[in-house]
Amino acid sequence: MVGASAIPIPTPLSLSLSTPIPRIFSLRRISNPTLSLCQTHYLSLLVTFPLHFSPHKHSRTQTHFSSNASSSSSEFTEEPATTVKFQRSLSLPGCSGSLSLLGTGYREKSFAIIGVKVYAAGLYVNPSILSELNAWKGQSTTKIQEIPSLFNSIFQSPLEKSLKIVLVRDVDGKTFWDAFDDAISPRIKAPTSIDESALSTFRSIFQGRLLKKGTFIFLTWLEPSKMLVCVSLDGLPSNVEATIESGSVTLALFDVFFGNGPVSPSLKDSVAKGLATILK
Repeated sequence: MVGASAIPIPTPLSLSLSTPIPRIFSLRRISNPTLSLCQTHYLSLLVTFPLHFSPHKHSRTQTHFSSNASSSSSEFTEEPATTVKFQRSLSLPGCSGSLSLLGTGYREKSFAIIGVKVYAAGLYVNPSILSELNAWKGQSTTKIQEIPSLFNSIFQSPLEKSLKIVLVRDVDGKTFWDAFDDAISPRIKAPTSIDESALSTFRSIFQGRLLKKGTFIFLTWLEPSKMLVCVSLDGLPSNVEATIESGSVTLALFDVFFGNGPVSPSLKDSVAKGLATILK
């Protein structure tokens, strides 16, 4: 092995995550009377014992119990690359019920020859969304990753889905936003005044703010054109920091993670594995 001297990484880390990769409040439920008995049984299991599928060969799944009385019986799944623990189900501001974890992954940025992990992420969905995906039953994980219409169907559903981001190092808020903006803006070809206002609101959440290691950021789509943004330093958020109301911005953000060339391939792969198992 060739010796190498340690390369210092400043903290808070000044990152430029400029890889191509994005507020919400009207609730509607969809009831599908044609849902098969098998699917109904599965949805019941998903709510009680939500599934998590990891793309890592040697992944570790562990159950932990929080000392917090409000979540003492909640199960957690560990994202293996970062060891961040995600609740298998959670309730968030603005949501009509619990959301279930569908998959996890991590975001990594390379500096010279070193890969630096910046955050872990998990996608949560309203379990009823799964009943809207019958057209893709029987598809493999690889095939699901190559079907834009499936992920678009998840996005277009009026049922809730949320991306939970957990920072694994200190990051300056401006740097974090600049990385998002670099990924979102190219996906909005002709931004309107509504889009510009939404981006300005989104930006204001992070400007002049130090995002410490362990900070939670929740991006919750209540409907396609409305997304809630919550930031918490200690546990689940109790309030909403901002509401983003622009279909172009919210779609661009979803595409950053689940479109072509996602910023976290491990997250999309994990979610695809979960969907492939559910849609057998």
